[in-house]
Amino acid sequence: MPEQKLMNRWMVVVGAIVVQLCLGAIYAWSAFTAKLIAAPFGFTKTQTQVIFSIGLLSFAVVMALIAGKWQAKAGPRIVALVGGIILGIGYLIAGFAGTSFIGILIGVGILGGAGIGLGYVCPIATCVKWFPDKKGLITGLAVAGFGFGALIWIKLTSGFVFGPVNLTPGWKGLYGMGMSVSNVFMLYGVLFAVLVALGSIVLVNPPAGYKPAGWEPKPGTAASSGTIDFAVSEMARTPQYWSLFAIFVFGATAGLMVIGIIGLFGKEALAGNGVEAAKAGIIAGTAMGLFYALMNGFGRIIWGSISDKLGRKNSLVIMTLIQGVTMISFYFIGGTEWGLYAGAAIIGFNFGGNFALFPAATADYFGNKSVGTNYPWVFMAYGVGGVIGPILGGAMGDAKAWMWAFIPSGIACLIGSALALTLKPPAKKAA
Repeated sequence: MPEQKLMNRWMVVVGAIVVQLCLGAIYAWSAFTAKLIAAPFGFTKTQTQVIFSIGLLSFAVVMALIAGKWQAKAGPRIVALVGGIILGIGYLIAGFAGTSFIGILIGVGILGGAGIGLGYVCPIATCVKWFPDKKGLITGLAVAGFGFGALIWIKLTSGFVFGPVNLTPGWKGLYGMGMSVSNVFMLYGVLFAVLVALGSIVLVNPPAGYKPAGWEPKPGTAASSGTIDFAVSEMARTPQYWSLFAIFVFGATAGLMVIGIIGLFGKEALAGNGVEAAKAGIIAGTAMGLFYALMNGFGRIIWGSISDKLGRKNSLVIMTLIQGVTMISFYFIGGTEWGLYAGAAIIGFNFGGNFALFPAATADYFGNKSVGTNYPWVFMAYGVGGVIGPILGGAMGDAKAWMWAFIPSGIACLIGSALALTLKPPAKKAA
């Protein structure tokens, strides 16, 4: 393969990151929840989490039912472009909806989630085809923007203040400029559509038969190197698929619950320990906007790289075990500033790792070429976790029983770690 082609594959990664920066807007939901609970909106905590959950479910369902097959036929560029346009339209509708719960549910939840679902798989499927030699690392890089995007979109609303460090002195973000939630929704809608369109330009598949120069699968590793391709129907008949699905549900439930309620839980837990409301709000915002979001992005890259060395199975076992212990501990340490920061960082780091390990494991077990059609069905687990986690968190918040949000999700992660110990490459049955 000529050197120019080798350079092109890194341009695909750049485009993937730009696209994912915008799609990661769904993780910036905590920038809106407090505003939506206050006047003039008056939503309940549970209502804010229903919008978030519907967005996550729409994301996963559209990715599985439409995006996987469509990008395989039409190519990733057009599907990502359409996804960006729908995402942008969804946020514009939410902005024009004013204080309407149904309007914001349709705009951010249904349409926003659908746009993300169309766009999300395209960078992953494209990058895996260009980088069969670095699947863990490259899937981590391809989705890192999703985690880092939350940091950008959250801090744009409030200013880039991180504890005692203020990177934008004198500027208090879009809200501080007098913009309402509706105004921010509309601005973000335009930005998402434009930036995804730009990033999608370089999302093209490699030529048929492409292999990186000097790379060959290791002898005897066909069953776990992605060289054996499974159809979706074949994959669904393997215990490995259902094991990956269950582990992903547990990990997604924990991580998405924390994203949805960390601002609300953090403020209440800190206030319960005597921290004044204004300071508690800054601390909780920093926990999500810096520690969770930043480590979520790094977790995708670092866990992906680790898994290239330790293997996907061992990495899943370790990551999910740490997540379970941290979730159980978070309720007890979240009422202190550094406890909230530490818990948010670890949970964000491990949650981010899911999005490097599960697509890489899907490619390993069920084929590199088929990952674009197979991974959306593994990713449906994210949609399930997206319904369970945020709604559980919102309901327990309304009931003043935060413990029963964190401890059950932590135990589920520990079960997932034990289940990961059973993983092994599937055997494809002869036709």
